[in-house]
Amino acid sequence: MLRIMIVEDDENTRKLTEAVLKRNGYETVCACDGEEGLEIMDKLHVDLIVLDVMMPNMDGFEFTKTLRECGWETPILMVTAKESHLDKKAGFLAGTDDYMVKPVDDEEMLLRIAALLRRSKIASEHKITIGNTVLDHDSLTVSTPDGVTELPQKEFMLLFQLLSYKDKIFTRRQLMDEIWDMDTDTDERTVDVHINRLREKFRNNADFSIVTIRGLGYKAVQGEI
Repeated sequence: MLRIMIVEDDENTRKLTEAVLKRNGYETVCACDGEEGLEIMDKLHVDLIVLDVMMPNMDGFEFTKTLRECGWETPILMVTAKESHLDKKAGFLAGTDDYMVKPVDDEEMLLRIAALLRRSKIASEHKITIGNTVLDHDSLTVSTPDGVTELPQKEFMLLFQLLSYKDKIFTRRQLMDEIWDMDTDTDERTVDVHINRLREKFRNNADFSIVTIRGLGYKAVQGEI
């Protein structure tokens, strides 16, 4: 059973989150602040962390930064009442993997947790397999029955990101923040150029397609469209 640690100083929120996770088959362990969370990490294996930001003693930003500096790659879903771009940026720069704003929708939280756990498994194995297509993160290659294609780093990371979250819509800005850099001056239309290159290279691939969502961005779907 996968174990999720809830780091939250509000008792009611902590108990509610714990109940939702247990009801959906997860084992849970709880901490009241970042310091207690670090103590638990020293004793127990944790597969994912649901983390509040505003806490006494050690807040979520400091907890995340400390964890990453110590080499822990455990997926973190940061949950906070703060929703400004600067707050989100601070969370991602500290090392969080995803970010939700309170009040949290339970179903969305569960979907995000499932996606993060899947992505963590992919990251540990450094491979994604979809049908007869295999993406190898270490070699930046895509293997199909037709052969092996080595991609430029940005193209590979873009495809890896989309296929790690099949059917999830990414805006151009989200992809820029993830693949390039949050402070980059590169125009968001760069994403379009890379998407078009990927579509051209894999136009005959029956295992996946990259779909344009008008007015929003892109998503990857399994199979041809």
